[in-house]
Amino acid sequence: MVKALAKEWGYQPNMVASNLRTNSTNTIGIIVSTVNKPFISSLISGVEQQANKNGYNVLITQSYDSYQKEAADAKILFANRVEGLVVALAMETTDFTHFKQFLRKGVPLVFVDRVSKEFDSDKVTVDNFGAAYKATEHLIQQGCKLIAHFTGAQNVNVYHERKRGYLEALKKYGIPICEELIIDTDNDSSEDGYRVTQHLLDLPEPPDGIYSPNDTTAVSAIQCAKKRGVNVPNDLAIVGTNDDPFSTIIDPPLSTVALSAMDLGKIAVSQVLKRKAYYQHMVKSEEIVLKTELIIRESSLRKR
Repeated sequence: MVKALAKEWGYQPNMVASNLRTNSTNTIGIIVSTVNKPFISSLISGVEQQANKNGYNVLITQSYDSYQKEAADAKILFANRVEGLVVALAMETTDFTHFKQFLRKGVPLVFVDRVSKEFDSDKVTVDNFGAAYKATEHLIQQGCKLIAHFTGAQNVNVYHERKRGYLEALKKYGIPICEELIIDTDNDSSEDGYRVTQHLLDLPEPPDGIYSPNDTTAVSAIQCAKKRGVNVPNDLAIVGTNDDPFSTIIDPPLSTVALSAMDLGKIAVSQVLKRKAYYQHMVKSEEIVLKTELIIRESSLRKR
């Protein structure tokens, strides 16, 4: 009778009081750059699936790649007593003081995708060096001699490692490094990709290949080249990264390096729960690195 009346009146348990009584919120926090990118949305989906599977809810915040916003988000999540935190670092972040409060309280902290080598915490990443190396090597094997690279802030592991992989592939195949072909795109926007491709095509010796660390700028490079009358891939072969859904519907379809964002999210949560269960026995932080896969499509497959 009590349950029936509670249902009729729309009674809801007071979760705040319940959490105070049990000293548990069953909540995992996540900080990402923005949720409107396919890679990030897949990452969040992986986090939520694994968290829900284990009886946890998820609080999602967006840093918009701002250090100040990330620090504010961390403060809010800490105040909400999250029992674990998954973080993909903001582009601006070089100071990690705002994360120390979690470790002092014994709250598991896992960096995912964009991670800090300087901060001692668990990390889940992909093989960014290998992804760039495979993409650049493929372009070389297609006959490209002047390969441009869209890069980003070198304080971010993702961009640093992908640039390193690109340079190593050029070095192995004896292709001179041209600094003029290494362009900082600042952000992963289509506008930025279009702008830098315009610049590259205006060079006295324009590139015959482009490796982009994301699919958004790679797709805009295809669009720019087509508008300029440059044949993709015979005049300009292009490879992106992430295997976002739109990579298959652009014409020509985009070659890319596939990264499983969903798996990154799931493994990050598993690491949070592992650390939570065995906190006192896990002395050293752990780093998990996932493999990548080169997917070859028409944007880089030259006719011979």
